[in-house]
Amino acid sequence: MPTAILTGQPVPGSSIENELRSLGFDVHLASGAADTETLLARVPGEHRVAVVDARFVGHPHALRLGLTDPRFPLAAIPGAVTAQPAARQALTRAMARENSAGGGTVLAVDSLADRITAALDADGADVHRPELGSLVAAVPADPQARNEARQAVAAVDDEAVRLKSAVKARDGFVTTFFISPYSRYIARWCARRGLTPNQVTTASLITALIAAGCAATGTRGGFVAAGVLLIASFVLDCTDGQLARYSLQYSTLGAWLDATFDRAKEYAYYAGLALGAARGGDDVWALALGAMILQTCRHVVDFSFNEANHDATANTSPTAALSDKLDSVGWTVWVRRMIVLPIGERWAMIAVLTALTTPRITFYALLIGCAFSATYTTAGRVLRSLTRRATRTDRAAKALADLADSGPLAEAAARGLRGTARRLPAITAPAVALLGGAAVVATAALTDFGGPWPLVAAIVYLLTSALAVARPLKGALDWLVPPFFRAAEYLTVLFLAAKADVNGALPAAFGLVAAVAYHHYDTVYRIRGDAGALPKWLVRTIGGHEGRTLVICVLAALLTAPQFKLALTVLAVAVALVVLVESIRFWVAAHKVGAPAVHDEGEPA
Repeated sequence: MPTAILTGQPVPGSSIENELRSLGFDVHLASGAADTETLLARVPGEHRVAVVDARFVGHPHALRLGLTDPRFPLAAIPGAVTAQPAARQALTRAMARENSAGGGTVLAVDSLADRITAALDADGADVHRPELGSLVAAVPADPQARNEARQAVAAVDDEAVRLKSAVKARDGFVTTFFISPYSRYIARWCARRGLTPNQVTTASLITALIAAGCAATGTRGGFVAAGVLLIASFVLDCTDGQLARYSLQYSTLGAWLDATFDRAKEYAYYAGLALGAARGGDDVWALALGAMILQTCRHVVDFSFNEANHDATANTSPTAALSDKLDSVGWTVWVRRMIVLPIGERWAMIAVLTALTTPRITFYALLIGCAFSATYTTAGRVLRSLTRRATRTDRAAKALADLADSGPLAEAAARGLRGTARRLPAITAPAVALLGGAAVVATAALTDFGGPWPLVAAIVYLLTSALAVARPLKGALDWLVPPFFRAAEYLTVLFLAAKADVNGALPAAFGLVAAVAYHHYDTVYRIRGDAGALPKWLVRTIGGHEGRTLVICVLAALLTAPQFKLALTVLAVAVALVVLVESIRFWVAAHKVGAPAVHDEGEPA
């Protein structure tokens, strides 16, 4: 149980003790610095501890933001400071300095909590200070100041601020204007009934899977129900994040579930639409697989670009400056957010088209919309990269190497090509990745099934992939290497399955690409959460992108079409089992040890 130590002279009529207890703290009273240090030493090391000035006046949500957010080892607001177990040593050291003769800070204030915070700053500790906005948090020095602070508290609706701060600061048009105005109240309803964000996330997944099942019926009623349920699933998807922000229930497991289930919901729905179309005599599995490939590659472009520029220095791109200027014009902000077809706009389009048209039309619209948005965003990022002068770090190069997902074959060949790679121009990595990928995809698409040319192209792809990663990916356009690899592998599977021209080959290919895509998303979430790269044994076991592409081409060359379908199915099941078991094991273990989680922030309070 977390412990709060109230320091200083208690104020008659103050509600601070009750507010701390309502936040789950076990409250102890301390008369001064020495007493506070003694009480601090008695708190078990595995518990959160807070030091709060007894004269504190402020909103309960200000205390909640300052003292209960699980993401930060150290946090402070005026009149209060808190430390989680990982930062207890720093807090204890700062407390000892304040209890020593003469203190240790340069801040001349009367509040012990604020002096401790200043001591932590002086020690170089990373103290999180939440943005309070209109919320009040103060330590009044006299009765008049206390009265003014209480009037300021009364003038601001704490609950209204809390509801506002539950909503993302930046979101899509559909989410902002059609979902969040009421989903935040659903989040509050869930919080008051003790529901957790993970439970809401699971409910969203179940709703989407039911929607996929309705779409799979192939009936008009089923399609209508599927569209309605898909929107309901998205409402719950927004609610889980808003619930996490409303109640500060952040967790490593929750961040992973939210990100993973979003992909599972959308791609399961694609499969449901394809099954429904098949019941009506229309085979759209190639379109469903194409939509999944395009959407996944879009995400990889986003991830790779962001990781390449995560800590890059000297951003002088005029393209970025133009983008910032456009963001200052109100209407352009929403147009640009809608053009990229974020999840809200995308799911709304899919839901409406499912209910009113056919799966084929739905997939055509989805492919056209995603292709346009992918072209728009990728072109803008290429221009930014070419027109900026930036030094990219070893961390960025390591992240891109992890995203590349090179297997043992490419790594072995890369070691022999390092000398050659160093003598080649900076554009080499993305250029050879594109050319090698285009070669294997083109031969898979343009030659007859069972021929040797895709296998020859796969060998060329292996060598070009090795050359692409033979030196650190620090070039201006090296962030394009991972998406080129993803497109090459996924499209090769798609075209070879289509060329097999046997019933069931494309659904098997859909399953295989879904399993491999999950592996690639899992890599992204580990990088974003600073949880470390995938274990080497896992990458070697599933072969890396070049190894899987080579194996698929070998199978296509040696097997008959029915045998190839069976091989795709076996590979899909095998890859899915390996990556899912390892992923679940890792994230559950990370959750138990309290690994950091990445969450989108809400609106400032």
